[in-house]
Amino acid sequence: MDKTDKPTRVSPRGAATRSALLRAAAQVFRTVGFAKAGVSEVVAVAGASVGSLYHHFTGKADLYLALYEEFQQRQQERTHQAVVDARARGESDPTRLMNLAARAYLLGCIEERDTARLFFSGDGPPGFDYQLRARLTQWTDRNVALFRKADEPVDEALLIVVSGAMLLAVAEVVRRDDADARQLADDITRLLTKLEPEHRG
Repeated sequence: MDKTDKPTRVSPRGAATRSALLRAAAQVFRTVGFAKAGVSEVVAVAGASVGSLYHHFTGKADLYLALYEEFQQRQQERTHQAVVDARARGESDPTRLMNLAARAYLLGCIEERDTARLFFSGDGPPGFDYQLRARLTQWTDRNVALFRKADEPVDEALLIVVSGAMLLAVAEVVRRDDADARQLADDITRLLTKLEPEHRG
């Protein structure tokens, strides 16, 4: 049942069909929303067959989750790069690194506003809200590891506040135009900076 149990070889044609279905699903979901979207619309836009869709995905919820996983992978690369760049500039404070990663995540959502809106609009498959919260928990866990690696005390209250605020912040920035959204991302980053602990061990 789990597709990750045994990797299967995907032909170039199969990979192209899968990509076309994902692009079509993104277009249809953005246009009519997840709840109103139908598999028939997705395959029509993709120029594929219903059979080919079910060869790659179990249905429209699976398409939605695959789009989310791809988006999250790109976001993870953005936040990782922000931390790498900051470390290269000599930054080692885990709270500042966390805040820079949060800003990179927000800027990624602005850059891919239409895609991000799909996942933070509340119009997703049943149980998707839980998945969003689970991802936030993973992000918090990575930050805990960042603090421990730096031999800094873990401020759990700060991590919870920042993690929870990110959901609200993303939902807000994706509704604004570029200039307003970027200004809000900067304002949020400045506010997070004010939450940095004043005394370090």
